[in-house]
Amino acid sequence: MKILYAIQGTGNGHISRAREIVPLLQKYGEVDLLVSGTEAEVSLAQPLKYKFHGFSFVFGTNGGVDNWATLKLMNLPRLFKDIRSLPLKQYDLIINDFEPVSAWACKLQKIPSVSLSHQCSFVSPNTPRPVKWSYAEWLLKYYSPTTYHIGFHFERYDDFIHTPVIRSEIRNLTTSNLGHYTVYLPAYDDKLLTRHLNKTKDVQWQIFSKRQKTHYREGNVEIFPVNNEAFNKSLASCEGLLTGGGFEGPAEALYLQKKVLMIPMKGQYEQQCNALAASRMGVPVIHEIDDQFVFHINNWLSDDKKIRVNFPDETAQIIDNMIKRFVKP
Repeated sequence: MKILYAIQGTGNGHISRAREIVPLLQKYGEVDLLVSGTEAEVSLAQPLKYKFHGFSFVFGTNGGVDNWATLKLMNLPRLFKDIRSLPLKQYDLIINDFEPVSAWACKLQKIPSVSLSHQCSFVSPNTPRPVKWSYAEWLLKYYSPTTYHIGFHFERYDDFIHTPVIRSEIRNLTTSNLGHYTVYLPAYDDKLLTRHLNKTKDVQWQIFSKRQKTHYREGNVEIFPVNNEAFNKSLASCEGLLTGGGFEGPAEALYLQKKVLMIPMKGQYEQQCNALAASRMGVPVIHEIDDQFVFHINNWLSDDKKIRVNFPDETAQIIDNMIKRFVKP
């Protein structure tokens, strides 16, 4: 059997989940990997069959998307060419993690595909989102359209939605509490974060930065380049995680019984939805870094409340059920 697994390469969450899923898929046949996008620091252990420019946004430095950099990065003629040229007839199963090139190629060639993603959980009206409707609902619907859906979210909001894929490397970590706090806020400038976090007393911070190539310290704040192993080590031994409105990072921190504080990106609808869902579980959320930021941080630091979650290891069973359902014998 031949399988195509297409993965979004904007941010690290999609690639991180794929690191767990690819070895499971390889038990069923030959797996070709496709990645599109330009903003991930985490890589796969297996070689790629296809690498496309895709359609990515660029993180800004003030809490949102850098629209100008995103526009400069955009290459629609190349995107359309890649969609038209992708050969798909050879595959028995095409799996998609919010990846637009393969999704639209399947649609044009009338070949079914299966979403295996967090984003497809928004197909369900039960998945939490703000009361005010946003045009970004169209983006979630049409960015990467697929035939079938297997979703992941913090809770089982619908019958096709599962709890998060927690990687084996996270499940196997030995946790401790060395007292520091881990930070991953790629849409904020490191100097801005450092200036505010320096105002907290007797607290050590470890920022993982998309922009830095070397480690350095400024007061009670250390800044590290993004690195999967170093981040996992920091997360396993921290008191809590200060992060954006992503999905995999907060899910892994909650699984490890760490405190979480979320700051969703400005104008990023999916992150706003994730933050709303997390807040309903008890995760504190703030929406911008302003003059009140240190006040909110200190409140979080002094709160010992931790959230209990049940994220069972069912990824292998999900993959097995998917193969049985969507691959013809």
